[in-house]
Amino acid sequence: MNDSQLIMKLAKQNNGVITTAMVVAMGCSRGSLKYLADKGMLEKSSRGVYTLPEVWDDEFVNLQGRYKRGVFSLETALFLWDLSDRTPNRYHMTFPGTYNLTSPKSEGVICSGAKEPFYSIGITEVKTPGGNIVKAYNAERTLCDILRPRNHVDVQIVTDAFKRYAGRKEKNIPLLSEYAGMLTVENRLRSYLEVLL
Repeated sequence: MNDSQLIMKLAKQNNGVITTAMVVAMGCSRGSLKYLADKGMLEKSSRGVYTLPEVWDDEFVNLQGRYKRGVFSLETALFLWDLSDRTPNRYHMTFPGTYNLTSPKSEGVICSGAKEPFYSIGITEVKTPGGNIVKAYNAERTLCDILRPRNHVDVQIVTDAFKRYAGRKEKNIPLLSEYAGMLTVENRLRSYLEVLL
């Protein structure tokens, strides 16, 4: 099997999406991606991200491909975890505290910076509506983040998110409480949980 065939096979296995990093990791040539794009067998979705022509363009994957250190957070993470039915018109991403935010901000991404250890707490993988995997903060970390006054999240969104979370089978209240302690939102969390649980 040549490079082009391997790339097409991997793209089909990965929901029709392939990145330059995946191709390099397989030991294939980057030039094969350009060749496949020139032939119309792949479409360049964004820098380093290619899709099969019949695949819906997944903006979550495009942003993650361009900003590998970015983690979907706040209202965007609520949407990905099905804790909000509001489709984000702008995406929230959190980056390490030292990251240069000029480029993502120029693309309309709402950026936050976080120092360690706070940046790394609760990073996990989640499926996008297009069925692709991206990095986001887990539901518990996201719920604590939306309680922080500096994030200015609408109270209706917060209430709806907590109602949806309370109704889930897979909720993890001890983890939620642990994160609330780390992010100093214990009192605000308690007031929501007393009403809902």
